[in-house]
Amino acid sequence: MIAAEDLIALVRNYNPHTNEELIRAAYEFGRAMHDGQMRHSGEPYFTHPVAVAAILTEQQLDDATIITALLHDTIEDTRASWQDIAERFGRDVADLVDGVTKLTNLQLSSSETKQAENFRKLFMAMSKDLRVILVKLADRLHNMRTIKAMRPEKQVQKARETMDIYAPLAGRMGMQWMREELEDLAFRVLNPEGRASIIRRFITLQKEAGDVIHRITGDMRHEFEVAGIDAEVFGRAKKPYSIWRKMQEKGLGFSRLSDIYGFRVITRNDMDCYRALGVIHQRWKSVPGRFKDYVSQPKSNGYRSIHTTVSGRDGKRVEVQIRTRQMHEVAETGVAAHWSYRDGQRAENPFAVDPARWIASLTEQFDGEDDHEDFLEAVKLEMYSDKVFCFTPKGDVVKLPRGATPLDYAYAIHTRIGSGCVGAKVDGLRVPLWTRLKNGQSVEIITAEGQTPQATWLDIATTGKARTAIRRALREAGRERFIRLGVELARSAFEHVGKKSTDKVLERAARTLRLEDADELLARLGSAELTSREVVHAVYPDLTVSDENAVDSHRAVIGLEPGVGFTRARCCQPLPGERIVGITQRGKGVFVHAIDCESLAAFEDQPDRWVDLRWAEGNHPAAYAVSLELTIGHAAGVLGRVCTLIGERLANISDLEFVDRKPDFFRLRMDVELRDAEHLHSVISALEAESDVASVHRRRDATLSAVPTAAE
Repeated sequence: MIAAEDLIALVRNYNPHTNEELIRAAYEFGRAMHDGQMRHSGEPYFTHPVAVAAILTEQQLDDATIITALLHDTIEDTRASWQDIAERFGRDVADLVDGVTKLTNLQLSSSETKQAENFRKLFMAMSKDLRVILVKLADRLHNMRTIKAMRPEKQVQKARETMDIYAPLAGRMGMQWMREELEDLAFRVLNPEGRASIIRRFITLQKEAGDVIHRITGDMRHEFEVAGIDAEVFGRAKKPYSIWRKMQEKGLGFSRLSDIYGFRVITRNDMDCYRALGVIHQRWKSVPGRFKDYVSQPKSNGYRSIHTTVSGRDGKRVEVQIRTRQMHEVAETGVAAHWSYRDGQRAENPFAVDPARWIASLTEQFDGEDDHEDFLEAVKLEMYSDKVFCFTPKGDVVKLPRGATPLDYAYAIHTRIGSGCVGAKVDGLRVPLWTRLKNGQSVEIITAEGQTPQATWLDIATTGKARTAIRRALREAGRERFIRLGVELARSAFEHVGKKSTDKVLERAARTLRLEDADELLARLGSAELTSREVVHAVYPDLTVSDENAVDSHRAVIGLEPGVGFTRARCCQPLPGERIVGITQRGKGVFVHAIDCESLAAFEDQPDRWVDLRWAEGNHPAAYAVSLELTIGHAAGVLGRVCTLIGERLANISDLEFVDRKPDFFRLRMDVELRDAEHLHSVISALEAESDVASVHRRRDATLSAVPTAAE
């Protein structure tokens, strides 16, 4: 464990004016509070807070952040209170420690609804003081470095949470070094074989090609010296997870992956950045489409750099980043640069983004998200997406996530522009609305009066802002129709449990689900944003009678390895009572298919991925969704009778979509939650006996397989 004086020396190296007595007092207080507590590894627990503080000294952060790191677990794990810390170290530190404690208590890997609520709390904590997240990221980094002491199932949970939440968050904050280390540590847990194979291939490559990094850095330094450019050059191989991700995204083997080396050029000023770029492009061939100028168009977290990819005579590609020293400091520490010290003084880096402004821009689009799913989608899009920069006809820059379409661009300008969009021009040429935009393109939106958002736009839009606006418009436009459908669904669902769907019951359900009124509840039920099960549960949560022979739907499959989860394949939607087989997918568990599923043909030459499975015996809950396609007569009351027939057989309609509407019939798709294959037969038989149901059949679609194909 690092001694108090050694930790103070680390801080003094970059901040000679540090309050040594306060840090020493925090060290002693933290050690006393954690006295007798041990980590899973058997070490004294206080070794962890000290290691977290040491990590933060590498980012040259202020005293308050270092002291918070030393005390970050005291409120949660010891007898210390907020008042104790405030009296000894001030309210600023006490609030920071309290903020870290609240983040620690968030279970970010739980269900989507809970996850969305916790994300709101996470961003709220960030908006109060971003240093809370800096401490939490350092806390997670040290826990991942020492994760081997945890139980295997706990390792997997923490690694998945790190890969899904903390690593992307570190990257979004501009702390790329931390993102890469967190990803690699999580990758080591989630896919040790994949990581080991990447490292083995690297070693083989180095034996065959020699020291590529040393050779190329030497060539670059020589070229810069000839051109009279004062620049430092560094090279490195990319992290195993970064290479693995590219292999998965591009469907390439390691031997066909080119840009596995990265080089960084640090210059004295902006002009030399562009001069260095010219020298590199003269000496090596540039790869088209792989140039990005974040100097003239910085990222929202303050990141500035020029990126280019070049290839040499042997065809090997390398990625080059060119930036100044000040840009490099922000690139290394991201938003944390605001609190960093340099040469004994708080750094006044002109490229460091104001944390308050950054977090305000990050959370602005989330404020209007009242739906959990929409909010979670918007957060993840913002955290995980890289950016493309497009221009308005007047030359203004619009930042969008990679993969954005003209429709996303229109909504980014204004909701009114997006809702009235009928077409788009990109670089002066008319293009479809589903076109993927590229960096530097000029986009013009064509609007028309009377135009309203279409349901198909949800398949085109990619940004949370656009999709939320489209959903809201569709919900309002079809509100009356959805309310009528919701009435039938609610009546059927409550009759299914022997209750009546009265106005009083619906109002109570709306209050429980925190909705405005019963009409809002019915509209959401009719538009499949709520399920009948959720509505009934809101009023009668205890109606489900326990059955000693009941089967937990999460443990319904026999034949899995301990700790391995399963997912029903979307292509065939297998049910208890049907013969099944599993296909393994690394990092995602086992996908369960019906034995006659057409998708299985793609895995015939991969017998090692097949798992022999069977359904558990007992009474399965009606929790397995199956898609039915129906053609029904267009007459009053027909849909209601169909819903009633399904409800009478104790099945629940979880989703409903009109596929086609004609003057004399409707064609629709229903997702019905069933117990087993016999339950499905009962429902289909009842529907076939209804005179106004022209046809009904189970929908299976091999293109909907949740498992990547053999080629991937």
